[in-house]
Amino acid sequence: MQKKLTEREKKILYLVAIGYSNNKIASILYFGVDTIKADMKSILKKLSANNSAEAVGIAFRMGIID
Repeated sequence: MQKKLTEREKKILYLVAIGYSNNKIASILYFGVDTIKADMKSILKKLSANNSAEAVGIAFRMGIID
């Protein structure tokens, strides 16, 4: 069973899904790029995904993002 994503992680995953880079996401959310990278690492672990594209697919299938 996957661990629940935080609201910030959901926002990041949504922005990844629509094609934004880590730099753009950091700018939009007012965080550093390293913070976004750390959050993505957490997202991948929680969703048992190997990369961001796989994480987005899993999130869509699970109804986490739409």
